Amino acid sequence: MQIKPLDPQLSKYLKKHNLENKFIKQVEIFQHNPRHPSLHTEILEPKERKIYSFRIDKKYRAIFLIWESEAEIIDINDHYQ
Repeated sequence: MQIKPLDPQLSKYLKKHNLENKFIKQVEIFQHNPRHPSLHTEILEPKERKIYSFRIDKKYRAIFLIWESEAEIIDINDHYQ
């Protein structure tokens, strides 16, 4: 599955939190297999909104939507806040 280009604000967030390399690694895995066990991909509540997330590392997650055959990352956040 392809991922749409990242919003510049999200790129800044990755840089600020030193997550760029981890993010790139996880995106490569996602593109080959969105359900790979290391991603911990899940649908968020309420499920009818069809918003998903995958793990960047133990603390951070990428929140995304799926449009046809492309994923669009709409947020990157601290999973525990």
